[in-house]
Amino acid sequence: MAKYFVTGATGFIGGEIVKQLIGRGHKVVALVRSPEKAGMLKAIGVEMHAGDITDRDTLRAPMQGVDGVFHAAGWYKVGVHDPLADQVNVDGTRNVLKTMRTLEIPRGVYTSTVAVFSDTRGAVPDESFRYDGPHLSEYDRTKWIAHHRVAVPKMDEGLPLMIVMPGLVYGPGDTSGMHTALVDLLRGRLPVTPARTAFCWAHVEDTARGHIQAMEKGTPGQTYIITGPRHTFEYAFDMAARLAKVRAPLLHPGPRTMRATAVLMSLARRFTTLPPGLQPESLRVLAGTTYFGSNEKAVRELGFSARPIEEGLAQTLEHELRALGRG
Repeated sequence: MAKYFVTGATGFIGGEIVKQLIGRGHKVVALVRSPEKAGMLKAIGVEMHAGDITDRDTLRAPMQGVDGVFHAAGWYKVGVHDPLADQVNVDGTRNVLKTMRTLEIPRGVYTSTVAVFSDTRGAVPDESFRYDGPHLSEYDRTKWIAHHRVAVPKMDEGLPLMIVMPGLVYGPGDTSGMHTALVDLLRGRLPVTPARTAFCWAHVEDTARGHIQAMEKGTPGQTYIITGPRHTFEYAFDMAARLAKVRAPLLHPGPRTMRATAVLMSLARRFTTLPPGLQPESLRVLAGTTYFGSNEKAVRELGFSARPIEEGLAQTLEHELRALGRG
C-alpha cells in the first residue's frame, strides 16, 4: 500500500484518480481550497489539507513523506480569458514540481494534454512531436508552457516524473463544455455541431486508470499519450442522440463558416457580452480542428486501453438522464 498526494482531487480527472487509488487500498492526501466543501473526499477517507497550488507554502506539509505525486489540477476554460490560466497551469505546476524535488519524492505523474499539439490537421502524432504555436486558446497556450518550459526541463534535470497526455475526457462528473453540450442534446437544445472537428475520446475512468498505470509502470522522464478512439463531434453526438432516443443536431457548419463566424463575433463582442460558446476562441477551436495523439506507446508500455465511444457514451448518458429525472 502506497501513499499518494493528489492535486485537483475535487476535479473531474483528479477525483476519479482518487477513487481508484482508494479502491486499490492506497492512502491519499489531497490539497483542497475548501476542505469543508469536499464531503466526498472525506467520506472515502482522503486526508485533506487546505491550500492551493498557486501558494507553494501550502504544499510542503501535505507532500511530506508521500510515495508519489499526481498533479492533475488545472485551469480549463475555452472562450474565457482569466489570469488564473497562467497562475494555475504554469505557476502551479512549477510549484508542485519544485516541491516534489525539494522533498525528494520518488515518483510523479503530471497531467498534460494533447492540446499542446494544437490542431494536428488530421495527423496522429506520437510523443516525439512538438508544436511551437501560435495557439488556438488560452488553455492550449498555458498547458504548452507548463509542459515544455516547466515539466520537461524538470525531467531533463533528473526529476522522476512521467507526463501523461489525455485527449477529450468525458463521463459522469464532467463540468466542462462537453457536459453542457450533452445535457443540451438531451433537452433538445443542441441544434448545431461543427463538421469535421474531431477529438480522441476517452472515458474518465480509463483516463484515471492510465494515470495510475503511468505511476506504477511508467519510466521516469517519459511521456505517455493516453487518448481514446478518434471521432468527429458530429459522429459522437449523432450516436448519443440514437442511444438516448432524442433528436440529433440538424446543422453542421464547416470550418470556413466557423472561422467566419469567429470574425463576426470578434466585432460583436465590442458591443455586447457573448456567452463562452460564441466567443471567437471557442469557435476557432471547433473550426474543423483535430486534436489527435497516438496512444500506441501507452498501450505497449503501460497496458493502457480505452473503451469504445458507444460503450462510454451509453454509461454517461444513463448518468445524465438520471440527473435530469428521466432515468
